[in-house]
Amino acid sequence: MAKFLLAYHGGGMPETEEEGARVMEAWGAWYQELGSAIADPGNPTGRGATVAPGGAISDGGGANPITGYTILEAADFDTAVTSAKGCPILDSGGSVEVCEIVNVM
Repeated sequence: MAKFLLAYHGGGMPETEEEGARVMEAWGAWYQELGSAIADPGNPTGRGATVAPGGAISDGGGANPITGYTILEAADFDTAVTSAKGCPILDSGGSVEVCEIVNVM
């Protein structure tokens, strides 16, 4: 099984406790659906920085920063992409970037 990084971009923070509970329930249901394919459920991300060649530092992610991640195991890239289609972040206007993790170390 290959591993894939699901990098989340955008989405919104729940504005009420009730909305927060609904969002967490949706994530829990999606994770339950994925089952053992989840290698690392991940977390939201906070402040980021980008370090460029020469050491220049800027705010991380530019116009589309990463807002969270999950590590998924799947038989192939297409399966990982299909799995990402059920991600709850899509319901709040966010997107999911799917990247195969290449083991070189």
